[in-house]
Amino acid sequence: MREQDYAHSPSRVEQTAVSSVLRNTYGLLALTLAFSGIVAFMAQRANVPYPNIFIVLIGFYGLFFLTAKLRDSGWGILSTFALTGFMGYTLGPILNRYLGMANGAEVVSSAFMMTALVFCGLSAYVLTTRKDMSFLSGFITAGFFVLIGAMLASFFFQISGLQLAISAGFVLFSSACILFQTSAIIHGGERNYIMATISLYVSIYNLFVSLLQIFGIMSGDD
Repeated sequence: MREQDYAHSPSRVEQTAVSSVLRNTYGLLALTLAFSGIVAFMAQRANVPYPNIFIVLIGFYGLFFLTAKLRDSGWGILSTFALTGFMGYTLGPILNRYLGMANGAEVVSSAFMMTALVFCGLSAYVLTTRKDMSFLSGFITAGFFVLIGAMLASFFFQISGLQLAISAGFVLFSSACILFQTSAIIHGGERNYIMATISLYVSIYNLFVSLLQIFGIMSGDD
């Protein structure tokens, strides 16, 4: 009986670790989403202009890599809030752009509800079935470079429907990232809840902005 307990103890330890990462990830994710939403609301109400693209890139990647470096310390949590707060700040002007449309409130609310539905649905699917989504790694890598190439092409060529295609591509890309990251947590591929949080947050952010663009284009006023 004692030998059997010892044989099962690694499995119990593994399950405890997975539960801890899941609990901490979704707890921190909920807090950062709320904080980011508050910052976005304040930026929207203050009617702040959208930052220069170089400021956005430097701010995002600088805070992202800082968070990755500090992920094993308490400073990593502070850096996580700095990153998500900055992203919330960039979201404020985007919201103002769509809210200025004739049916802007409907576009924003539709994108918000669809984002929540997609995230909750995909997360529930992986958590319920416990399927290993590691096979999506290649798709995510390829999708990243395809989307970067398409975005560069959109700067130099005026191709009808390209922006809609890019937004749809980001929806698929973000959805795949949510499946992959959630699977990585429950199968032991991700043991750091700070990195899991920012990965899911970025996917949710990109999903929301992409859906905003799609609904805005479909409305005929974008």
